[in-house]
Amino acid sequence: MGIDKQSDIAADIQIGPTDQGMVRIYIEAEGGVELPLDFDPEEAEEIAEELRAAAEAARAIGSGAKPKKKR
Repeated sequence: MGIDKQSDIAADIQIGPTDQGMVRIYIEAEGGVELPLDFDPEEAEEIAEELRAAAEAARAIGSGAKPKKKR
């Protein structure tokens, strides 16, 4: 499965700060899969920018418009 393919896998996601000053993305999926991912604040901001860009591209695909190129 590629990143651009639909999936039937269900998962919960939680995002928050850790007591060590990191940003944790915690993913819990079916079958008992638990995946804590810790990022320093700068990496978390880069991830947030990528999420915003992906949301914009997905919105454009949904509306039939062409997405803006990433800078």
